[in-house]
Amino acid sequence: MNLVERAKNMIVTPKTEWDVVSSEESDLMTLLKTYVLPLAVLGAIAAFIGQGLIGTSVLGVKVGGTISYGIAQALIHLLSVSIAFVLTSYVVDMLAPTFQSEKNLNKSAQLVAYSNTPAMVGALLAILPSLAWLGSLFGLYGFYLLYIGLPVLKKTPENQRIGYIIVTILVLIAIYVVLGLVLASLFLPMMGISAYGFGA
Repeated sequence: MNLVERAKNMIVTPKTEWDVVSSEESDLMTLLKTYVLPLAVLGAIAAFIGQGLIGTSVLGVKVGGTISYGIAQALIHLLSVSIAFVLTSYVVDMLAPTFQSEKNLNKSAQLVAYSNTPAMVGALLAILPSLAWLGSLFGLYGFYLLYIGLPVLKKTPENQRIGYIIVTILVLIAIYVVLGLVLASLFLPMMGISAYGFGA
């Protein structure tokens, strides 16, 4: 699997790409190493440049713009994406029987990894802090990918898809919020800065 081709196809032609994905055998750790981590590393580099070298302004107050803040933001991004992928894959698989879907961790991991493609690609816009919000907005397209991927990979019945997606989204948001808070509280003080990028 070529990472660039897979990412492009998931965004441009997701319906046909899900059929290709469903025919592939791939496990959670392989997906983490060959797809999620490389995209997360690129996002982390973008976060380092945007937050560490450029910085931004909130209500006229400079935030970031220091190497230490950039490193912290890069680490937070890298770990958040990687850990969230693993946890969400397990949760999606655990929830499968509740929504009359096939319980298969590897297929759940494929669903989570590839439906998260728009968010991981959108994270590259963090290289320019003024455009970072566009990257977050692009991530919403992943919910559509999730919607059309469920019946292909998890054999989810039509009448169960909306409920499965809503629960999955809520779980994903909760995981990202908790991870973000925990990782920020760990890494930012280690870099001698507060959560807002000012000196601690």
